[in-house]
Amino acid sequence: MRSSGELATEMTLDSEAVQGLVDGVRGAVLRPGDQGYDDGRTLWNGLIDRRPALIVQCTGAADVVDAVNFARDQNMLLSIKAGGHNVAGNAVNDDGLVIDLSQMRGVHVDPSTQTVRAEGGALWGDCDRETQLFGLAVPGGVVSTTGVAGLTLHGGVGHVRRKHGLSIDNLVSVDIVTADGQLRRASATENEDLFWAVRGAGSNFGVVTSFEFQAHPIGPMVMVGAVFYPLEDGRVVLADWRDYMASAPEELSSIAFFWNVPAHEPFPPEHHGKPVLILAAVYSGSVEDGEPVVQPLRELAQPLIDLSGPWPWLGLQSGFDALFPKGDLRYWKSRALADLPEEAIDEIAGWAARRPTPLTDITIWHHGGAMSRIGETDTAYAGRGAHFLVTGEVSWTDPAQSEEAIAWGREFWDAMGRHSTGGLYLNFPGLGEEKEELVKAGYGVNYERLAALKAKYDPTNLFRMNLNITPAN
Repeated sequence: MRSSGELATEMTLDSEAVQGLVDGVRGAVLRPGDQGYDDGRTLWNGLIDRRPALIVQCTGAADVVDAVNFARDQNMLLSIKAGGHNVAGNAVNDDGLVIDLSQMRGVHVDPSTQTVRAEGGALWGDCDRETQLFGLAVPGGVVSTTGVAGLTLHGGVGHVRRKHGLSIDNLVSVDIVTADGQLRRASATENEDLFWAVRGAGSNFGVVTSFEFQAHPIGPMVMVGAVFYPLEDGRVVLADWRDYMASAPEELSSIAFFWNVPAHEPFPPEHHGKPVLILAAVYSGSVEDGEPVVQPLRELAQPLIDLSGPWPWLGLQSGFDALFPKGDLRYWKSRALADLPEEAIDEIAGWAARRPTPLTDITIWHHGGAMSRIGETDTAYAGRGAHFLVTGEVSWTDPAQSEEAIAWGREFWDAMGRHSTGGLYLNFPGLGEEKEELVKAGYGVNYERLAALKAKYDPTNLFRMNLNITPAN
């Protein structure tokens, strides 16, 4: 075994040990040059281009245990890939081992208890498809190709957050392989401290092989607001949206985002490419009850486009997929705001008018309701009291624009700092380049407890290819 300071690489790997791994696991073990290797290392964010020495495509928890043990014993850098949507690119590494859960996508629904068990590689689209058979849904993300694991383990903000909370707020239990190679169940009654940590900082504590969620009656149709206002009306509309949402029922969750009209259907060709402010809202309840609640959002100015109305839940959940395809280059960063004063609105609107690319958006999430009633220290997820989250989602396709695009993203993030609580959403961390400073801001008052639990469950920091929590001394 190598010393802790000497990482194994493709050139120094013990060939006998590798063969033992290959013979032991049920899934494929891919190396550079193997068929499927390049697909296995490719992530949603096209900015990330890394070449791991080994990719283990696990078929179940036993394969995960073998892969964790191998990485630990061979002192290899370890990454975990589920959906591969993490914008920071932590799902892959250079010269290390990647645990690829993409073969583990099973979802089982128990309609009698309205609980759902999803394997660690499941996507939200997999979960939605199975739950909708029973008129149920688990609070998840807003793009169906996102992995259940990645989104959940750092919170999970979605279309029904104000009514049903975050993804972690609906988590009943997890099965997780920890750094010692043990498969543990964590819940409110088993390994309770680990369950606390997983709900917000899960990527630091192991490989979750399955999630058990509480589902809720949602769909098959929901009332959706999807209103496009001209950019020149953006400041006024954003302020009116803020004021309306302050008294809107919890059943209504909404975001506002500055963007350009996408140049394809169902958007009218005469408006393609126009800069706009879009109000998107979802009502958690019957379409009939939701229609009058959504209606005021359609009347804040003269809409350029209005696609509001009853939408299938499955259509809503996958409606953003084509707008955020795999392979685009991305730098997404977030700030939590206690409120949204006029000064912040003016500044955001100004930045929106000079976005570096048409694909770049600035999104304002309105929070509150169920997700804010859980105590700040009840889960590892911090910042529940913030009423807004502002994200600069810089996206582009030409690598020649990367330097300019990333610089804009960092400047916008810096500008929002003076309006912020200091908190952020760790699923939108840029490239995590601030390291411990960023992580401490994300976890706030929970950081010290997390560092102590990291020392208990992962004292050698095996799981460090993430927004890393350093084990306490």
